[in-house]
Order: sequence, then C-alpha cells, then structure tokens
Amino acid sequence: MPSKKERLAELNERMLKCSLCVLRGTCRQVVPGEGNAEAEVMFIGEGPGQREDELGRPFVGAAGKFLDELLETIKLEREDVYIANIVKCRPPNNRDPLPEEAEACWPWLEKQIETINPKLIVALGRHSMERFLPNQKISKIHGKAMRRNIPGLGMRVFYALYHPAAALYNGSMREVLIQDFKKIPKVLEAVKNSESEIENEIAPVDNNEDKENKQETLF
Repeated sequence: MPSKKERLAELNERMLKCSLCVLRGTCRQVVPGEGNAEAEVMFIGEGPGQREDELGRPFVGAAGKFLDELLETIKLEREDVYIANIVKCRPPNNRDPLPEEAEACWPWLEKQIETINPKLIVALGRHSMERFLPNQKISKIHGKAMRRNIPGLGMRVFYALYHPAAALYNGSMREVLIQDFKKIPKVLEAVKNSESEIENEIAPVDNNEDKENKQETLF
C-alpha cells in the first residue's frame, strides 16, 4: 500500500494534467497544494493568486505571509499542516471562482481530503466556507467549529475563518483572525478527545435533500 505522501504525489501529477474547466486555459500552471501528508489540520482557501500561479505553490503572496504569521501564533509551521484551495487554477484577474469551476475541481479536493484524512478542516474565506457549510454567513460562524456529513467523505469537523487577504484590506480583521486562529489548538484537542463520541453518538445523515445539509455547531 503506497504511503499518504506517495498517494498525494501521484494525485498532484494527475492534477497537473487536468483540463476539466476553462481555468486551465487562462492560468500559468496548476497549484495542487502542499504540506504534511499526515497533517491533523488542513487549510483550504479559495484559489491561487498571481504569485501562486507564478510559483505553483499555495499561499505564497502577501496573504500567504500573513498565514505564516498566524501559524506561528499557534506554534505551527507549513510543514505541520496541509494547505490547498477550492480551485487549483488561478481565476482571471483574481476574480471569485465560479460555481461550475469549483464543482469541476471538487473531485481533486475530495481525494486530497480522503487521502490526508485531517481531524480538522479550516475553511479560509467565504467561498471555501460555502463549499463545506452552505447557507451560512461567515460573519456569524467565523471562529466556530461545525460538524457536517459530506457525501463521500463522511462526518467532518470544519472551522471557518476569514480569508487572510481580508486583513490586508481591513485592519480590524487582523485581530479577529489572530483571535480565531488562537482557538485552533483547543478545537483540535476537543475534536481528538471526542472522536469516539462523535462516531458513536452522531449517526451519519442520509444524503437526501434536507438531511444532506445538516450541520451542528460544536464549539
């Protein structure tokens, strides 16, 4: 059985050849993601920006530098976590990813999550949050852990945060992000301590219309 690292490397090679949506025709290169294949925490942003498109790595621009600072506040480095995006190719002019683009890219992200199997998924920004916790407002749920059954992935715990780029344009967001970030170790520890309870007490919801989107706030 190949290791997680080997499986991710093979998946990345396949992603580099992807042409499932129009974004591949307008970007320089695919940005699969990077980090620790055994990570307990996976950060998922929205999409690559100009710098990421140039280097083929996620979060290496100004927002990425702030993400590095945020990781330092909880004594983590990039090598400890895994970082990816909803879409793997830069949308033109850094526009928001279109729903059909996110949908086309979903199988890649789904496979990354399945392979890494993180205990906590941190959704960075509104578009990432919407993919996992639909019909929510990030202004209301940022800094809260929520549990939701994802078809194909099972019950997962998500923690929504404002995108680090928000702090670059709105100074008041900086402190909000720092405070929300500082909760991550506590949330992770709570998730790890309650894993058996989650598995035993919360039955996976059926994939029908109302139950599919069921989600529960944990902390």
